[in-house]
This record gives sequence, structure tokens and C-alpha cells, in this order.
Amino acid sequence: MFAGIDEVDWASMEHAYGPADDVPELLRGLASADPSEREAALDGMYGAVHHQGDVYACTLACIPFLFELVVDPVVPDRGGIVELLTSIGGIDIDEEDLGEAEDEDEAEGAANYAMAAAAVSAGAGVFFALMADEDPGVRVSAPLALATLHGSPARVLTLLRERLTVEPDDEVRLALVEAAGRVALRHGPLTGRIADWLSRLAAEANPPGLRLAALAQLARCAPESLPGDVVRVVAGLLRQLRSAPGTAKASEAGSRGLGTHTDPDPDPACAEAAPVTLLGQLRALSAEDRAGRTAPWTADLLRTLHVGLDDRVADRTALLADQLCSPDPGQRIDAVRMSGGLIRAWRGSYGELVRLVGEQLTSDEPKLAEAASHVLEELFGLAAPAADALAARVAADPGAWVKEWASGPPGLGSAVKALARLGDARVVPSLAAALERPEVPHDVGFAIGYLGPAAAPLAGVLRRRLSEVGLDEEAYDRASPLLAGLTALRAGEAAPEVLRILRGAPEYRGEWLRTAALRALGSFGPAAHCAVPELRALIRRPGTAGATEAAEALWAVDGDAGAVLPALIEGLQAEHARERRAAASALGRLGAHAAVTAPRLRALLLHEELWLRVDAAIALWEVSGRAEESVPVLLAAWEQNRHVRVRVAECLARTGAAGAGSDAAHVLHAELASVRRHNAMDGGYGSHDTYEDEKLLALCRRALLGKTGKGPTT
Repeated sequence: MFAGIDEVDWASMEHAYGPADDVPELLRGLASADPSEREAALDGMYGAVHHQGDVYACTLACIPFLFELVVDPVVPDRGGIVELLTSIGGIDIDEEDLGEAEDEDEAEGAANYAMAAAAVSAGAGVFFALMADEDPGVRVSAPLALATLHGSPARVLTLLRERLTVEPDDEVRLALVEAAGRVALRHGPLTGRIADWLSRLAAEANPPGLRLAALAQLARCAPESLPGDVVRVVAGLLRQLRSAPGTAKASEAGSRGLGTHTDPDPDPACAEAAPVTLLGQLRALSAEDRAGRTAPWTADLLRTLHVGLDDRVADRTALLADQLCSPDPGQRIDAVRMSGGLIRAWRGSYGELVRLVGEQLTSDEPKLAEAASHVLEELFGLAAPAADALAARVAADPGAWVKEWASGPPGLGSAVKALARLGDARVVPSLAAALERPEVPHDVGFAIGYLGPAAAPLAGVLRRRLSEVGLDEEAYDRASPLLAGLTALRAGEAAPEVLRILRGAPEYRGEWLRTAALRALGSFGPAAHCAVPELRALIRRPGTAGATEAAEALWAVDGDAGAVLPALIEGLQAEHARERRAAASALGRLGAHAAVTAPRLRALLLHEELWLRVDAAIALWEVSGRAEESVPVLLAAWEQNRHVRVRVAECLARTGAAGAGSDAAHVLHAELASVRRHNAMDGGYGSHDTYEDEKLLALCRRALLGKTGKGPTT
């Protein structure tokens, strides 16, 4: 084995972390008799040689040696090496991709991907024999390798179907079905045949896990072939899985690792050792998550099914509601997490689903209750059906009101944040207690912002704690949550304490601290009149972010347009677009008092920075009172960048310019008709995504004078 490995000039190549002269050691480590060495070597291959899916020259040089490893029956854990080869060779690159490279490095990377795909595909025939390998971990990995890499999909499909009739391992059988779905997705002419086969598997007297796997793959590759009563069918299969006598064995198999089997009798000392590699940590987390579950692989199948059901929100909601009523806590944990994913990405009517998520807060299973509170935290107003359950959990568990972290400041617990984001006054005692802690949670001010007048009793403690903040290098961290809370409450009686912070802000993070103080003073309005001399002094440094913030605060406190206009006009010429945006927005708030700035704002409508164009268009509309110049700019930005839509809709709702038949009305109606959230992302999300999208929907309806479209969200 490894003939010629030392003849390769590894030192002349590089991987993600420098020279590739350590690659031979990694390759030899994959064949080690020591499980920890094998794991470290595989971790190194993914971490350096195939870092985040990249293919380097050294990755290409590894391919022949990886094939040597997978065909040698003496090598343990070859399933992981099969998966590595599948990943290296599984990226589709065509001539168009090669031609679109913008620079030399990108072109080299695209060429490497293409060569890797060709090299691994050329050797993919070895995976046929591995379909009957003695190692179940190899048999789990081989089907997907063939489906992804081999150039004869019809032959692969035939073998998958044949192998299913003789394969004894449940997890491998599921992998065979998944591979068939992959073939259908990659090779359209075979989709019909595969859909017919999957439909028969789902309908015949097969084990419930296999039937569920067939339905999941149907949803991926041929959703139109799913049974009309798919929710009822899937719910029945889940009940069968919970009661099937073989599920204990399946649970044991499913907890072995990340899709591959490990040694059936691992060394107890190795099992107890804390994993030091990323792969080991992921494997340990997966095993912990699956431990004790019946048929733990159902979670993956259900996720696949949900992805395939896509915009069939009603079906997906009904399926999750059924899962949330399961007696199996593991299935309910999966359902809670998938409910969060569904609501984040799709608009729909979720009242009953949210209520069921709220019921999980009383579970004796800590992971389930914690998962439910995290999902509800991200729902903001949509969490209303679970308000009583949240209030009960908050009251019952004061120890969870604040979370301490190994690094960084403390933060509010998820149930407290969820209740605060509902504007529910029952959270006020929790926030009051948090404000009395030696170190105030960093997010307490934001929580107060959602409560409105209900949080008024907290103004006194906020003011007192702010007066205690030392003006040293920790001032920003200690003062910012308090300033945010006072800003939300518009607590003008705290103006002297805020003014102390403004005057004494230290050099370290001083600009951030002054900005927070200025915004607080501005929110107080005339009640902060004691700060006028300080504000007038600050605006004498025009063209700076501080001058713009001070001018905006002075306008709110004193209403002297003549004093603030020069600073804001200067701000429109600042070097950075962010500072120009701030000045434009401030001018818009002056309205007709800033009409003289209309020509300057009009010139910014052609600026290359989209967000600056939007803010200038809104400000121009507000200072001039005319919409004709601004609306086309705003609607063009709406189409160019979905993240600008809330800002535009706020303007349209405030000005009431979306009359019947107008271009703006057409755009707003189209938004309301979409069932996909405007900011939904594949493979990622933000904690405020649902909040922002619900805000957009409300603004669209307000702009249309109460008219609504399809896809209402409650």
C-alpha cells in the first residue's frame, strides 16, 4: 500500500494551513490500527486537505491513495474514507463554470474541482463491490458514492434495487433508498422509474422506516407522486415506529456515529475519553442526541420530507403538530426544532403549532423544554399562543432568568426574552431582578424596548445603576444596556445621569458610548433640555458621526432647525456612506424644515451605494413632500435587495402613497401574495428574521390601507 507516496513532491504543494508535507502522515494515519489516530487523520483531511470542501493540488494527489485504502478490507472505518472521496469528487463543474472565473486563483480552484470530479468518477467502479462489503459502515457509504459519482446511473439504480432485497442492515437499506433519490435528482430521465419504485416501497407491506424513507425521497425528487393523504400516512408510520419491537436495535445502530458504523465493541477507555477532533466532537454530540431514542434516523428522514414538501405549509404544519403530540420526547425535540425552521422560512397560520411548542416547556426532559424556549424566543409576536406557558416557565425557574457564559457578559434566558418580546408585563419582575445583578445582562435594554409602558417601573433602577457606572474602560459594556433601556422608556428624568456619561466617556469605546448617550437624550425630547449646551458644542465638529448624532438629538430636544442644519448638510458630504446615511435620515426627520437640502438629497439618488440611495430618496420625499422622484428609486431598490424592503415599506406606510393601481401597490400586493418569507436563506438564518418579515407584512397591509393578500400570517 502507498507505493510511490514518497515520490510525490508534497512539500511543493499547499493545503488550507500551509505546506502539504504532512499529507503522507495523514494518509498513513487513515490505515492505523489505533482508532484515535484514524479519527485524527480523517479530521486532518477534512480540516486541511479538503478544507470546507476546497480542492487543492495535494487533494488531487491524495485520490489514488484514498482509493487504495477503501478497497483494502484490512483497513478499518473505510466508510469514512468513502464519504471523503464522495465529497472530493461530488462537485459538478462544467465549462461555463470554468469560463466564469474572475481571477487566476478562482480559475485554478474551478479546474481542481473539475479534475477531482473526473478522477474520482473514473475510479467509482470500485464502489460496486463495496455494496456487499462485510463492514456495514462501508455499505452505508457506498450507495451515495455510486449515485453521486458513477457515470452509468441506470446500472447504479439496478444495483440499488437488487441490493435492497438482500441487505440485512436497516440503516444500509435507508441509504440505498436515499441513493435512489440522489440518482433521480441528478439524472432526470430516470426520475419517473425511480418515483414508481419509491411509490411501491411506500405503499407495500414494508417496514415503516423503509416506507418513510421512500416517502422522503419521493418528496425530494417527485413530490407530485406523494399520496394525497401524506400527513396521515406519515403520522401512522411514526406511530408504528414507536411501537415496533425492532426499534431498540435500530436506536443502538443509529447512535454509533455520523452515518457510519464504528467497531461493534469499542474500547471502554476510548469511549470515555473526551474527543479532541472536530469529527469526534460531532460524533459525540450526535450519539448524545440519539441516545435512548427509538429509530433515531427518523429525524433525518422527516427533515428530508419537509425539504421536499417545500411550500406545502399546511401539510408540514399538520405533520409537525402530530409529532408534537408524540409520547416520544425525542420525536418532540425534532418537531420543535423543525417547527422553528418552518416558521422562519415560510408564512402561514401557526397558532396551534406554536401552542403545542409552548406545551413542551413543562416537559421533564431538559433538552425538550430548552429547545422549545429557544424557538419561541425567535418568534416575537407569533409566540402569543404560548404566552401563558412562557410566563409559567419564567415564574417557576428564576435560576434561568439570566445565563452565564464562560466568556463574555451574561445574557437573559430564552424564556425571559421570549416573554419580553411579546410585550408581556409578567416578565417585568424577572428584568427587575436582572438589573440588580452585579453585572447587568447585555441584552436587558433590548428586552425592555418591547414592553412599552409596562416597563415604566424599571426606569428608577436603570437610572440608579447608570449613576453607579465607573467612567473607565468597562464603561461601555456596563452602561450600554442601561442606556438602551432608558432610551426605550424615553425616561427624561434620567437626563442628568446620561449627561454624566456623555461628558465623561473614556477613550476606549468612547465613540460608541457617546452615540448611545446621544440617542438616549434624543429619545427624551424636551425633558433633556439640560443637555442643550453640550449638544450645541458637539455639533460644532461637523462632518463627524458624533456631530450628526448630536444634531439629531438637539433637534429632538430643542427643535432648533437653524442650529442643526449646517451639521447635517456637512454630514451628507462625509467620507463614509454610513455617515451620509445617518445625516440623510436625520434630515428626513426634520421634514419641511430641511427643504433647502432637497437638491443635495436629489444628487444622492444616483449614488452607487444602494442603502444610501434609499435613505436619500426617503429623506427627499419627507423634506419636499413629493413622491414622484423617490418612489422609482425605492421600488428599484426593493427588487435589487430584499433586505431593504422593510425600510421602504415603512416609508410607503407612513406616507400613504400606495394608491390603488399604482406601481407601489402592485409591489406590495406581490409581497403579500408570497408564502416564502422575504429574508429566508438556505443554510442560514438570523435571530430576527421572523420578526423582520412579520413587520414587513404588517407595513405592507398598512400601506395598502388595510387590504391583504394571500398567505396571511397570524
